[in-house]
Amino acid sequence: MTQGTTVLGLAFFVTCAAAQTPNAQAVLRGVEALSPRFDKISRQIWESPELGWREHKSSALLKEELRAAGFRITDNVAGLPTAFTAEWGSGAPVIGIIGEYDALPGLSQVDLPEKQARVAGAPGHGCGHNLFGPASAMAAIAAKEQLIARKLPGTIRFYGTPYEEGGAGKVYMIRAGAFKDTSAVLAWHPWDGNMADDNSWLANVKADVRFKGSAAHAAGAPDAGRSALDAVELMTHAVNLMREHVPQETRMHYVITNGGSAANIVPDAAALSIIVRHPDLKTLEGLWERVMNCAQAGALATGTTVEIEIAAGYANFVTNTVLRDLLDRNLKITGGVTYTPDEAAFAERVRLSVGAGALPPLDAGSKIQAPRTTLSSVSTDVGDVSWVTPTGHMLAATFPPGVPLHSWQSTACAGTSIGRKGMMVAAKTLALSAVELFQNPELVKQARATFDAKMAGQKYRSLIPEGKRPALPAAQ
Repeated sequence: MTQGTTVLGLAFFVTCAAAQTPNAQAVLRGVEALSPRFDKISRQIWESPELGWREHKSSALLKEELRAAGFRITDNVAGLPTAFTAEWGSGAPVIGIIGEYDALPGLSQVDLPEKQARVAGAPGHGCGHNLFGPASAMAAIAAKEQLIARKLPGTIRFYGTPYEEGGAGKVYMIRAGAFKDTSAVLAWHPWDGNMADDNSWLANVKADVRFKGSAAHAAGAPDAGRSALDAVELMTHAVNLMREHVPQETRMHYVITNGGSAANIVPDAAALSIIVRHPDLKTLEGLWERVMNCAQAGALATGTTVEIEIAAGYANFVTNTVLRDLLDRNLKITGGVTYTPDEAAFAERVRLSVGAGALPPLDAGSKIQAPRTTLSSVSTDVGDVSWVTPTGHMLAATFPPGVPLHSWQSTACAGTSIGRKGMMVAAKTLALSAVELFQNPELVKQARATFDAKMAGQKYRSLIPEGKRPALPAAQ
């Protein structure tokens, strides 16, 4: 531990003595003791990346460690084979810590500062979820050890949540009641800086849009055909015209997943996958209705039919100032990351490959930034959790400053000591924060009061239709 961290820790004890703040040094030592084992686990998950609903090896590794630490495991939560909870203790408060472990398609990458797939076309951990799950599990185990040492009441619960990357796994877990008894939940995400989070992220809805028409010879009998591809193109043209007339925070993006089979056949089937995002869930609902009208217009103009199936939907994040401040002050105790000369050289080569203009200073990852209030243009289903229970969220520097998520560069870093150092920042901060919530019941009450005030007059409703089940792989 650096001298600066020790000074911050002493200042923390002085300012928070009235709140009976737990011994931070004991918590930090507990996390450090777990580091060698979980460094290895994070690397194992990185080397065997698994897509959503298929995270069998990844979830099993985490369950094995939590079970060995004395946690009770509940498998198959919400009927999802790779969703689980692990808990220790009994009664209130129930403090949850969220972990994720799914990978992204097509981002396979070796741990070198140059683009090179480990397995061509295979998945990769470009969002750092190989670090996300292990850090949260470490925090849960370290918190459990402090509950024992201090004879504190309550339950620490780890949430193993599958398919965040487009599957909204947490929505199904919410509907199954997995979060209904929590007093507060803590979560984090890999990033290129360290800070407590204080913005709404973006609510989103993702759908598969399928058009059906009539096939015909494209040259010999074009009048007999009704092109489903034309319908796709008309819909996307309408969506692109719509961009001028939506709030500036809106994001709309799509890919054509089926454009027909051959140029000399009028396509009788075509499809696209589309995502629409906005920081406010109610505004998003209105935008989504307009996008569906674009689909209907494409079908009407081309004499085809359209089927729209919502695949996933995420709520925006409901911030909680009490939990934000808790994470912020514990981040300051933990401190940021410091690179060795070899790590710094690796980081600089990766950063230069991004080609995004001016980059933040390389040592930005060693600092703790003020809680982030600037709007993030990405989404997370942790937002859905924040609508049903008080939720605190933070970011940790697992990637060098300026390295974007969902890139080969972030995948490479997630498999190295650079990523694991950020993982430790998250694990320590989450552990400190969880123990403080157990130690100080008044904080839990304040977080709940803040949540209740924000939710007054509002009700959580996912855009995923009630009764819809996820499309699990056939083998499951």
